[in-house]
Amino acid sequence: MMRTMVSLRSLLASAFLLISVGAFAAGNPEIGKQKSAACQACHGADGNGTAPQFPRLAGQYPDYLAQALTDYRSGNRKNPIMAPQAVNLSPRDIEDLAAYFSSLPGSLYTRPPANRFAQ
Repeated sequence: MMRTMVSLRSLLASAFLLISVGAFAAGNPEIGKQKSAACQACHGADGNGTAPQFPRLAGQYPDYLAQALTDYRSGNRKNPIMAPQAVNLSPRDIEDLAAYFSSLPGSLYTRPPANRFAQ
């Protein structure tokens, strides 16, 4: 019985720690907005791009944005414009920028699935 209680306490403490770390890891959109000046030249102040060749960031999933920036920074994703922009970003910068751009209203839409059986 005593061993079960200790194990349960350890399990609950571990779960609390993981939840706390997860909450801390989320970026801050207000700080991300302050860090976004360099991004705005191509992606726009509203995150919806300044021209068709620049991706719209507004409303994207924050984990997608964070992964894309991380991949640009590491070189796993190649782009001659984004690589030098991302190389000096810290993990915290990436989380803050992802939180900011994902919080903006986007003009993205989801296309309805094609009906392969329609004639």
